[in-house]
Amino acid sequence: MLEAQDTIGGSTRTLELTLPGFRHDICSAIHPLGAASPFFDSLGLDLDWVESPAALAHPFDDGTALLVERSPANLGPQYAQLIRPAIEATPLLLEHVTCLARKPASAGRFAAAALRGATSVARRLDSEHAQALFLGAAAHSAVPLGRKGTAGFGLGLLALAHTHGWPFPRGGSQAIAAALASRLRELGGEIETGRPVTSLRDLPRAGLVMCDVTPRQLLTIAGDRLPSRYRHRLQRWRYGPGVFKLDYALDGPIPWRTPDVARAATVHLGGSPAEIAESERAPAQGRHPERPFVLLAQQSLFDDTRAPVGKHTAWAYCHVPHGSTVDVRGAVENQIERFAPGFRDRVLACTTHTTAEMERDNSNLVGGDISAGANVLPRLLRPLRYATPIAGLYVCSAATVPGPGVHGLCGHFAARAALRRRP
Repeated sequence: MLEAQDTIGGSTRTLELTLPGFRHDICSAIHPLGAASPFFDSLGLDLDWVESPAALAHPFDDGTALLVERSPANLGPQYAQLIRPAIEATPLLLEHVTCLARKPASAGRFAAAALRGATSVARRLDSEHAQALFLGAAAHSAVPLGRKGTAGFGLGLLALAHTHGWPFPRGGSQAIAAALASRLRELGGEIETGRPVTSLRDLPRAGLVMCDVTPRQLLTIAGDRLPSRYRHRLQRWRYGPGVFKLDYALDGPIPWRTPDVARAATVHLGGSPAEIAESERAPAQGRHPERPFVLLAQQSLFDDTRAPVGKHTAWAYCHVPHGSTVDVRGAVENQIERFAPGFRDRVLACTTHTTAEMERDNSNLVGGDISAGANVLPRLLRPLRYATPIAGLYVCSAATVPGPGVHGLCGHFAARAALRRRP
């Protein structure tokens, strides 16, 4: 395995980004798909998954909060009815299409809702708080929430919260990369870091090559050998909005106005359904929302390896226009202060990353897009195929099925496809 960076992991790494002793995940942080991945499970990885009492907390301006726990009944009968088909169809999300035959009715009910826009599906819930909760989960799609297919992100992620929680590995995301590397070496594999690949000519002779790259990098690496029709599709690949990311070293836990928010490792910060929808519409239109929807993680409340004794970390990001270089720290902190007055007083240090800096650290994050492409329905229904027109050359990145997330399934399915084609 060849890795361009000096350390393995890509966006699944953990570093001291602010002060000594404060360990921050550089990109991915909460891993429901990792804990639920049948592929990871088959490898017997040595990982200590940490699950907070509630998977998700969503505070509101009135001083209340909704918490997503294992039982969907806690959020009311309408919510439980909405989420039940997604819970029953969870194997579909994890094992590709294999559960269609096992649970066709559940899969059909899930798909009927998942293919719709999140704002439309949210109206099935009678309270604005419940609608905002659902839209916050759907906002992980990073596309306007009225677009078809965005409901699937909300349904899928909330279903995972009820079936597997939204855990994270003790010690940081780097633990996942380290566990995978350890298993690879046990099987006789070798890893070379500091080995960027800009052309197929940079690779040693091999009958099979798996590329964990997005279409833009594949064009660079193999463009001169690809047929024109395939090159044209790669050139037309659509990337989505970027992210602006912040990491905080804190003098104490975040002072949430609603204490129950401290029961969840993941917190979504937004107001009304209309506000959340606007915050996700703006980046797609090239605008920076005045009140961005903020996704925040507070792992150090549940993992004492993240910060010195008595101190804490916070991880946060919001969506911004593709390729934005605007520093929106102020807007993000205003949102945190809105639900946790006094937050700024606890900040010891902060590191920010614009979309350009995100891409500099990982070339797959084109324009700050962490999903290897816009999560619009055409891309979801017609993803990049594992096999390329070049014999023995495969793509195994999040641009392929089943898409973005730390789950290893893109590589797993790509490997299976390659094995089926081998003579």
